[in-house]
Amino acid sequence: MNTKPQHLPLEERIKLVEDLWDSIAADQQALQLTDEQKAELDRRLDAYDIDKNRGRLVTDVMTDIRRKL
Repeated sequence: MNTKPQHLPLEERIKLVEDLWDSIAADQQALQLTDEQKAELDRRLDAYDIDKNRGRLVTDVMTDIRRKL
């Protein structure tokens, strides 16, 4: 029987996505960055080295977004 994912209970679909993501994360060596992606990462690291701005907590960002909605 070929069950479509949308017919699975939510918890099973979440577990399926987590398992899939874990399998992708375990295979990081197979994912090669493009030259553009490498350049962007270098640019961001350089910017951090200059200003040391660690960004904001996601909870603060979400609070700001909710306030604006």
